[in-house]
Amino acid sequence: MAKTGKSNPTTPLKYRQVALSSLRKGRRGKHHDLVEGILEEIDAVPAGSALEIPLAGSGIGLANMRSAVHRGAAAKGIEIETLADEKNFYVFKKAVR
Repeated sequence: MAKTGKSNPTTPLKYRQVALSSLRKGRRGKHHDLVEGILEEIDAVPAGSALEIPLAGSGIGLANMRSAVHRGAAAKGIEIETLADEKNFYVFKKAVR
C-alpha cells in the first residue's frame, strides 16, 4: 500500500494550528529596535554628516551591526553607506552623483 504523506486523522496534533493570515509576515530580528532607531534618525542627518553609533554600548558586533543596518535600509529603500573605527560605527546617506 502506498503512503500518501498524510498523518493519521485519529492522532491528536502535538502543536496548535493558526491561520496564516493572522501571522505577521515581516522579519523582526533581535536588533530590530536598534536598526529602526538608526533609520528614523538618518532622515534628519544633513548631507555631509553621519550618525555616530558607539559600538561598546550597542551589545552587537560590528559585522552584525553593519549587516542589520544595511538589510533594514534596503527594505525601506534608503541608500546608505557605513564606516567604522575601533570605537564607533558611522552611517550616512549615500551621496547623489
